[in-house]
Amino acid sequence: MFDTRAELLDIYRATPVTLRALVAPSDDTLIKRRPAGDSWAIIEIVAHLADAEEMVVNRIERMVVEDDPALPAYDPGDLAEVSDYRSRDLASELDRFESVRATHTARLEGLDSAGWQRTGQHEEVGEITIEAMTAHMAAHDAVHLAQISRIRNS
Repeated sequence: MFDTRAELLDIYRATPVTLRALVAPSDDTLIKRRPAGDSWAIIEIVAHLADAEEMVVNRIERMVVEDDPALPAYDPGDLAEVSDYRSRDLASELDRFESVRATHTARLEGLDSAGWQRTGQHEEVGEITIEAMTAHMAAHDAVHLAQISRIRNS
């Protein structure tokens, strides 16, 4: 039998390692180069992953301590522009993502079955459990890891 929660935690632990492997070694030109269209550069993706992780840690914590809290949506593109992701330092953003992910993973490891089923009301998707949000973020990570791989191989 599969243990979905254990598998999600394995993915959560593996993502920072995979991310570091995908971006190393990289020169500043590659890291800041935007592919065709309005796609993000690698540094923007890494900064986005770190910001998204901080956002979800806050949401999970609220879901643990509050009953069914409202979880407002945000526009990642707007945040990227306002935060000027392209000016960020890659090593610092990798460290930030890894640190926040470790905190997040430890929090999830401490949840019992009832904890994984706690809910929040996401502005865009409605009711969501901690388990469903965790699965969503694991998929979110995979999409962005593939995006970085495509940029490196283009």
